[in-house]
Amino acid sequence: MDILTRLELLSDAAQLALLGGLFWALAGIAAVMERRRTRRRDVARLDRVGWVPWLTLFVLAAVLGGGLLAVSLPAVLAG
Repeated sequence: MDILTRLELLSDAAQLALLGGLFWALAGIAAVMERRRTRRRDVARLDRVGWVPWLTLFVLAAVLGGGLLAVSLPAVLAG
């Protein structure tokens, strides 16, 4: 059985929990990238502003992931 079939056969709550976990992983990556951006020491690169809003991505991904996990938690715990 391939992975797409296994994902399709999961319950709705398990799919939401998986998606919430992926959003939290994205939030973690965005947090690391924001920390790298704010702590850089190369003075020549300080004038070059990045185009990715890492803090906004972090907040949105964390809120979405937390919401999805909160919605799926009762069904996942019930089995």
